[in-house]
Order: sequence, then structure tokens, then C-alpha cells
Amino acid sequence: MEKSLEEIQHLMDMVQYERTEEEVQYQALINDTTIGHRRKMGVCWYPVVIENEEIGMGEQWILDIQRTGHEKIYHHFSSGQTAELFCNAYEGNERLAVKGVIRRIRGNNIQLIVKNDDLPEWIADGKLGLDMLYNEATFKEMEFALQRLSSANQNRLAELREILFGFKKPSFSREHYAVDYPDLNASQNRALAQIGKAEDIAIIHGPPGTGKTTTIVKAIQACVKTTSQVLVCAPSNTAVDLLSQKLVEQGVKVVRLGHPARVNEQLFNHTLDAQITAHPDYKQLKQTRKQVQQVRKKAWKFKKHFGKEEREERRALLTEAREMLDYARNLEQSILAGVLQSAQVITCTLVVSSSRIMRDRFFDTVFIDEAGQALEPATWIPICRANRVVLAGDHFQLPPTVKSMDAQKGGLMTSLFEKCITRLAADIMLDTQYRMNEKIMQFSSQEFYDKKLAAHESVSAITLGEDMLLGTPVDFIDTAGCGYTEKKNENTLSTGNLEEAQLLYKYLGMVMTELIAENAEQAALTTIGIISPYKEQVTILRDELVNQEVLLPYKDNIAIHTVDGFQGQERDVIAISMVRSNDNGEIGFLSDIRRMNVAMTRAKRKLIMVGDSATLGNHSYYKRLMKYIDKIEAYHSAWEFMY
Repeated sequence: MEKSLEEIQHLMDMVQYERTEEEVQYQALINDTTIGHRRKMGVCWYPVVIENEEIGMGEQWILDIQRTGHEKIYHHFSSGQTAELFCNAYEGNERLAVKGVIRRIRGNNIQLIVKNDDLPEWIADGKLGLDMLYNEATFKEMEFALQRLSSANQNRLAELREILFGFKKPSFSREHYAVDYPDLNASQNRALAQIGKAEDIAIIHGPPGTGKTTTIVKAIQACVKTTSQVLVCAPSNTAVDLLSQKLVEQGVKVVRLGHPARVNEQLFNHTLDAQITAHPDYKQLKQTRKQVQQVRKKAWKFKKHFGKEEREERRALLTEAREMLDYARNLEQSILAGVLQSAQVITCTLVVSSSRIMRDRFFDTVFIDEAGQALEPATWIPICRANRVVLAGDHFQLPPTVKSMDAQKGGLMTSLFEKCITRLAADIMLDTQYRMNEKIMQFSSQEFYDKKLAAHESVSAITLGEDMLLGTPVDFIDTAGCGYTEKKNENTLSTGNLEEAQLLYKYLGMVMTELIAENAEQAALTTIGIISPYKEQVTILRDELVNQEVLLPYKDNIAIHTVDGFQGQERDVIAISMVRSNDNGEIGFLSDIRRMNVAMTRAKRKLIMVGDSATLGNHSYYKRLMKYIDKIEAYHSAWEFMY
């Protein structure tokens, strides 16, 4: 146990490093950007007015704040977040601001709790705004989970801690689980059998295109047949929505927790809020709340100089209002409990799994998808309320996002999923992919998956078409010697390469011209993803698209993002701009080969890479990539297209 406590303390230190860095970056955002820019980012309300202020429990001020003039702009504010009320009436002076915590948010109104002895005088001076600070609630929940983990003793959480930290072996039932779904392949059925036998932990390792989501959904369906309720989590709302939608399509009764503004519109009817509203008793709850307001208003109709009779009437009315409010609260709790109890599956992000309404709930099994992208302290949040855990993901794709260099050096980018793959014999790798041509797949298979990946026969030979440029699934266009030198934007400090972007479009235009000639109908349906690791290059590529006569008519089928923007997605064609071209052999972000793995494996029918082999070749991974490119005869010099 001593080693476990040391590891937990180390994680706590890493969380503190990350928390400090988040706060520094948010302060820089506030100090170095305009209000208009922050509004567009969804992290600032301006202007706002204070509609009401009153003193609450513990000498806290409760401010009812309404935004005006930009009511339809999407924002990222949510309950529990830290925010800062500021005054912009005295430009050039020291920032006037006071911190608070968002108690609730409804439409364009926020209730902010401010812990101050008195409100500052500048609140009456107008030009008020609200800035969202870093999400302190997330760090509090991670710290709380680690504290629970540290103090766990002779209970199920203590057992899981020792197993997942690798100090005890996981247990599996000796019963034979015959799993043979005809619509699944052998490795997917093995994964389901592993989950069925697991008493502590099971791990699904799902490389790109191997049907991880399909496997998880099958496993959850099997699980709800033998247990009353399952908790399903993921680090992002996008991942939670995907699983929720797939479960709904299979007829599973899902309650999706989380702020409705962050949930996919297709899932709205399955959110907790929507299901509470649809409950038969909700009308009565709403009516009771309305009556409370009416009774309270009646009680306070006398402001001054009223006698004994009026005083007694007020007391009676306020007592009636309190009793009605208690009834409303109890009714709301009853509705809430009923909705949650009726769900076969509760889905939410890792952090939301610790929300107030979940505090007393415990689950036989928790499924955590995209676990390779989750910070370890956040992964422990739902595990704290489970008897066993199923982790799914791929530690060779995008890692957890860590901003602090100290936390990165301390290993916070290594997920619990990756640690468990290394420590425990509890994982099954899905080995058949249904997305991409075999030649697109092979390099990633040899680099990351021990050459164990196989392309299903339905996709192994798919291409865009028969003609020369359409029939080759992989092309690398080498800009070495062309003088396409990278340039850093001094404002954003990101790197771009205009000539490389133009060459990429030139080649992509040639491909599309050939595809239009061969099959115009298919050309209209072909999806294209353009990826660069650098935001500056993404900006350049987006700006240059308007100059591409061949591609512009198909712009609705073209997406241009950084690698992160394509996680979990796929396109018929993926074109990657490597950007880096310099005399020092510096490759920056490209050294994160997991991101390159994600970028390359988004492609289904054709993968195009444009880069400088002289710069890239200084890294061993790209040396091997160049050898693979030569092996499959996918190499082209940029000079071939200089006309």
C-alpha cells in the first residue's frame, strides 16, 4: 500500500502543476486578448447587467447576471465553473475584477456566487463583463478522487487500486464464456469473452478502424442483461455522444448527463433535463413552484408600517411558501430518482460522473471509452463508484492533453489505460480493420501494432478509381531541394509553409480532375480531409482553398483541421501537410508520432503526404516511413509537378 500512496501523491503533485499552468494561461488570455476575441471564443460575456443582488448563506453575495446584445453567441460557461466579473469603465487602469463561482445558468442568465465581505463600488459604474476562468471544478474533482483513492482501506476501491497499479493480479472467472456473434470478427468476440470473464478489469485495445465502438456497444448490451445499470464514460462530450447514440439505436434506455448545450441535438430527448421535463409529475412540480412565487410575492406586498394582523398574515404566507417549497423539492428528487433508476445505461463525461446527483450511486460495471486520451486522475473519478472497470481505447493515438511542462516531465501524459496495458494481462487487441486500404494501414501496423493488424477483404484494395492517380492508395510528395522553407508567424508563434500548401492543392486538384473525368457522381460524394500539425498552416490552407478552381465546387466535402480535429473521424482522401523544412532538421510537433499515426489512419481510399524528406529524415520514425514509401513505390519528387 505504501507504494500506492507514493504513486497517488505523485499524481496529486502533477495535477497541481497542471492546475497552476491552466491558471497562468487563462490570465494571459484575459490580459493579452480583446473582449471581442474572447466573446467569439465563447469565454466572455460582454456587456452584462446585474439584475439582482442579495446576501446568501455564509455572507456570500448572490448576483443575478444577464448578458445583453449578444444573446445568440454560443459560449462555454457552465455550472460550477469559476468566473470573473470585471468592469471596463476605466480603460488603461488596473483591471477591476472579482472572482465567483457559477451557481446556475439558464439561457442568458447566470447566477454568480461571490465570496466578498462587500461588493466593490465599481459594480455600479456600468460596462460590466464576465470572463470564464480555468475550470477549477475539474481539478477539484480529480483531487477529490485521488484523496478517496488514497484513503480507501479494506474496500472495493482499495482492491481496484492495488490491481490497477499493478501490485495484484486481476482475476478472471474460470467459467467458459462462449461468445460467438456472427456479425463480429474473432478478435471482437474474444474481447467480449474477456469482458464477460473479468472480475476486476478488462481492456479493449482498438487500433484505428477496428470496430471498437461496435464492440463496446455489444458488451454494454450484454452487461445490462445481467446487471441493473451500467455507467458509461469518456473524456470528451463528443465520445460520450457517439456511444450514447449507438446505444439508443440498439434500443438501450439511456440517460445522458451533462449540460444540454454540450450534448448533440439528436440526443436531447435522452438527456436528464428532457426526461425530467417529460415526466408525468413535472407539470405538478412546475405548478407548485409557480404557486410558491405567488405566495411569497403576496407575503411581501406590505413594505412598511403594517400592523399585527398583517405581520401574522405574512408569517403564515411565508410558512405556507416554505412548506410548498419543501414539497416541490421532494417531488423534484422523486422525479430525478425515478428517471435515473429507469435507465439501463447512464452516460456522461468522466468529471460529470461525480456530480451531486451521482454521489450516492454505485455501479457493478463502468465502461470508459477513449481511455487512452484521459488524464489518469480523471479516469479514477468514475472508477471510485464501480465494482469493476472496462477500459477501451488506443494508447498509440492522441494522448491526454497536458499543458504544464513539469507535469509532462512527471508523466501525466501517460494514461491509466497505457499503464494498465503494460502492467496487466487483461487486454485484447482488435486486429481487423474495416476502414482503409491495406497499403495505408501497413506502416502503422508495423510501427505501432506489431504487424498484427489485417485489412478486412471489403477494404483491403479500395481506391478512388482505376486511372493512374486514382489507383495508388498512398503518395508521398517530397519537397526536398525546392526551397519551400518554413516560416514562423511572430504573432501566433506557429509555423507555416505557403509553397507546400500550394503544392498540396495542386496535386489534390490533379487527383480530383482525374476523378471527375472518370466518375463525376463519385467525385461529388468523395470526402476530403486536409491535415496539418500546425495551426498556422491550417489557416494558410483554409485561405488558399478559395483560389482552387477545381476543388472549390466541392468545398462542402472538404474539412481542414489540425490532427486533433480529426480524431475518431475518417475521410475518403486525407492530405497531410508536414510543413517543416529547415537546415537544422528540426521537426517540432512531428516528433509526436502518435499524432502522425492518427493523421495517416483517417484515410480510407487515398493518403497524400507532402513534406521535406531532408528535414524529416533526421528522425528515425520518418526514416522508416521513407523506406516504406519506397517499398510500395509511392514516392514522388515535387519537381515532377513544377510546371
